[in-house]
Amino acid sequence: MTAGFIDTPSVHTSFTTNLSWTRRVTLYLRGQPWYLVILLPLSIIFLMGWVDHRTEWEMSLFVFYALPIILSVWLVGDMAGVAMSVLCSAIWWFANQNYHPYETQLGYAWAMLSRLIFYFVVVFSVTSVRKRQEEDATRIQMLEERRQLERDIVAVSEHEQQRIGQDLHDGLCQQLAAIGCAARMLAEDLKMQGITAASDAEHIEESVYQAVQEARSLARGIFPVHVDHSGLSAALKELAQNTSRLTSVEIEVRESVEVSLEDPGVSMHLYRIAQEAVANAVKHGSPRHILIDLRITRDELTLTIEDDGLGIQPDSKAYSEGMGLRTMRYRAESLGARLEVCPRLIGGTLVICRLPLQTTLNTNRNA
Repeated sequence: MTAGFIDTPSVHTSFTTNLSWTRRVTLYLRGQPWYLVILLPLSIIFLMGWVDHRTEWEMSLFVFYALPIILSVWLVGDMAGVAMSVLCSAIWWFANQNYHPYETQLGYAWAMLSRLIFYFVVVFSVTSVRKRQEEDATRIQMLEERRQLERDIVAVSEHEQQRIGQDLHDGLCQQLAAIGCAARMLAEDLKMQGITAASDAEHIEESVYQAVQEARSLARGIFPVHVDHSGLSAALKELAQNTSRLTSVEIEVRESVEVSLEDPGVSMHLYRIAQEAVANAVKHGSPRHILIDLRITRDELTLTIEDDGLGIQPDSKAYSEGMGLRTMRYRAESLGARLEVCPRLIGGTLVICRLPLQTTLNTNRNA
């Protein structure tokens, strides 16, 4: 299966793409000059007035006059609705003037006034609904813009980390390696000349070699998936090895499937989730053993990190407000994945990230 990590090119495009066709038509009509938009409800009003006059009093259509009033408010505004309400009342008056059952003109005028009040109530109600919808649309657009800004910030951060990792790996590491070679050649020359300072040159070479190793480890830590070109599985194994070496915590990596992610951004998000979960476990849980499990279950990729440490309390402040947990949740949401963080029944913490496969992954099952 082939596909990639879907990124939103622009907030406006994403927002308008998700709109229904009725909302698109409404936005289009609202963008037109009001005197053109008002022609539609005006046509409906005069048509209904003609029908009302032809059907006489037996088939009163005063309720249906609300339709052009609603259109006027929805497409133009409340003042247009008020004007249409007055116009509808006047047309209703003339359409039924010769057929109404009222004995006096005062009774007929009172009937028209009651209908006008009804139309004003319709205008008020539709105006309230329109304002509520506009507020909701503005709020949704703000949320879309905020999410897009967060994506851009993360993307810029990852890009800068990638650049720094490449500079360390291809620049500083190479220079240190060259210095190490020069120190080795110097030590050999000093030995051949029988100078005691040869041992000092060997110490310099060893120090430079250690600096090279630390610089490479730092480069891999900044952007491990890209630097090694070896995928998520290899990056997780190296994370386990480096963390075990530095903390003396036993970290095991299991995988039931060899996973090749076409988009390095997806790999990076999953790697950072695992990295943060391991760091939290080591920092707060004092575990003796951490398990990183990567497997395919049905139609999703599941990344599990569990430890046998002190565990995390669901009602603790760190559980709800910790930057690490919030970052993991945001990364999972960016991938369309589900993240679960909960205490284990036998002690420790369990972190599960479930990523739907769909068309995101390339997977090769091991024989």
